[in-house]
Amino acid sequence: MAEGDRTRRTVPPWITVAAAVFAIAWGGNEFTPLLTMYRVEHGFSDFIVDILLFAYVLGIVPGLLLGGPLSDRFGRRALMLPAPVFAIAGSAVLAVGASQAAVLFTGRVLSGISIGLAMAVGGSWLTELSRAPYDHRALASAGPRRMAMSLTAGFALGAAAAGALAQWGPWPSIVPYAVHIVLTAVVLVPLFWVPETRVSIPAHVRSAPLLADLKIPSAGHRRFWLVIVPVAPWVFGAAAAAYAVLPNLMTEHSAGMPIAFGALLCLLALGCGFGIQALGRKIDKPGTARGVLTAFALLVAALPLAAFAAATLSVPLVIAAACVLGAGYGMALVAGLLEVQRVATPDDLAGLNAVFYSLSYLGFAVPAAMALGAQVVSYPAMFMGGAVVAALSFALVLAGSRISPTQALKANLARVST
Repeated sequence: MAEGDRTRRTVPPWITVAAAVFAIAWGGNEFTPLLTMYRVEHGFSDFIVDILLFAYVLGIVPGLLLGGPLSDRFGRRALMLPAPVFAIAGSAVLAVGASQAAVLFTGRVLSGISIGLAMAVGGSWLTELSRAPYDHRALASAGPRRMAMSLTAGFALGAAAAGALAQWGPWPSIVPYAVHIVLTAVVLVPLFWVPETRVSIPAHVRSAPLLADLKIPSAGHRRFWLVIVPVAPWVFGAAAAAYAVLPNLMTEHSAGMPIAFGALLCLLALGCGFGIQALGRKIDKPGTARGVLTAFALLVAALPLAAFAAATLSVPLVIAAACVLGAGYGMALVAGLLEVQRVATPDDLAGLNAVFYSLSYLGFAVPAAMALGAQVVSYPAMFMGGAVVAALSFALVLAGSRISPTQALKANLARVST
């Protein structure tokens, strides 16, 4: 047994959790490049397909809001272990329901629950495992960056693999999900041996009523409302615009390979997001809101480019717009997570992560909202309207950044102690 323990510990524990997050994210986004397949080959309308894309938010939100705070009370492992199980179940349901919207909807909700748990619980676990005594070499920003990069890599490679398999492989509505099931099963077992980081839970947390776990004191500070809340919906709003809205517009302009083109936009957008997250430590500066402001600067540049691409339906312009939107997504995600880490107390880190992610996933309503809005307003006009809102958000965050995150943390610690 001792020898087995030594073997398992040769892999840093944060890598095991990051691998699980990666696999779950793979499953969460494998559906996205298949939107065109469901639209073209299975006869679903644009609006129904966009609703199916949004459906997993209905699983994500309870997974986040319940999983995060409950893991603060019961520990990370107990709440993270079900996440790969839900991911496997979601892919299995999606594989058998290609022609039935209700079945696809159910599969998306199951996938959403897995993503919600992975983000809130896995993200907190990964952050804690990226500190001493589990990792003595990691910088203070390592946990949020590792989490953001694990998510983004899973989202990107899951979409790319699913799109390629659906475009050129056999049984396009089944094989992509089967691949994910195998991958997730492989990463599930090692989670049992990852150290539990919530080993000394304060008495006031253990003895409080369960409903008290749903209260997140750190969410009440002005720094959270003026810096973190404005950027959160743009995280997946930008991503969804890049790999759901733009591919839909290009269905008839993608050289007869709309599924593969959608997968390519996914891969490029999320690849750019991954790349900028790797630079996050250099861009971000503690005590400021530089990371969030950089995210909005990218979005202010990306949205007019997306408007021009939507007006011309030019393949190079669409690719360029997807890349810059992806960079905006990546910077918004890592900057938001870094801000959460700075203002959250140890006892509500998972809970505040959950609130941030819940707000960020509101962005997945963007494709459905734009599909409805397109009946009265053009896509280029809607993208330009988004650019105006992003510019106003930049100004709001610039004003809110005058509130020090150190002051916010002290205020939150005082609020918890009382």
